[in-house]
Amino acid sequence: MTLSLWTCCIIVSVAQSGMETYPSGARSMGMGNSHVTLVDGYSLFNNIGALGRLERSQAFFGFDHRLNLSELSTLSAGLAMVTTKGNWGINVSHFGGQLFNQQNLGLGFSNKLGIASFGVKANYLQTNIDEFGRSGVPIFEFGGVAELSPHLFFGAHIYNFTRAKMSRYTDDTFPTLVKAGLSIRPSNALILNVEAEKDILLPPQFKAGMEYNMQEKLQGRLGFNTNPNNLFFGIGFRPRKYHIDYALSQNYKLGFTHHFSFNLLFGQ
Repeated sequence: MTLSLWTCCIIVSVAQSGMETYPSGARSMGMGNSHVTLVDGYSLFNNIGALGRLERSQAFFGFDHRLNLSELSTLSAGLAMVTTKGNWGINVSHFGGQLFNQQNLGLGFSNKLGIASFGVKANYLQTNIDEFGRSGVPIFEFGGVAELSPHLFFGAHIYNFTRAKMSRYTDDTFPTLVKAGLSIRPSNALILNVEAEKDILLPPQFKAGMEYNMQEKLQGRLGFNTNPNNLFFGIGFRPRKYHIDYALSQNYKLGFTHHFSFNLLFGQ
């Protein structure tokens, strides 16, 4: 009973802190989740507007293990398809354990128009709470990325702009998140990202991260967040047809979280 109560308290604490429930790929995690301008399959989770800049179709899988608790683990998978008339993708994810869990199904579309790309996504989020029942609601999001110069990109994204309620029996709503950031890319070997994220009910969070291409197929990553203060480290191995990424994040109060993701590239 004590363990169950403690687990529920941590879940509530994570939700109230404004942290994202679902994983967004170990590449993003390694850069402190400063991901609003990153382009890969996990743009489906991070910023649907960036998906329009994807050049190759991808299937991907991810796993998050938070604070050594299986109740806070997340599994995710998705498919991003590149077509001549725009890019689309579908993703699924599962978070939680027996007492509390959430399942998400998302479908998104994004297209590139000149220097910018824009996208919109619809999600169906189902929440299960032991002895309280189950509820499912639609959640919508949209975003975009603009290439201001060959070395400077700007991205923005809003999640749950319709203020979807947790269920029809309550006036409580899921978080509405707004984020925007810049990506400075002085060379092909270095990416520097800065980003601000705001839950409309909570103080803003500042995020920063970097990715350095140590060798042609090997990347190292660093990142940090404020409010709460977290540190992030990551490494990526990126051959031609698949990407393997790992990240480790540290919450200075709660401990470590491990992130793993795998992307399989196909098509031209």
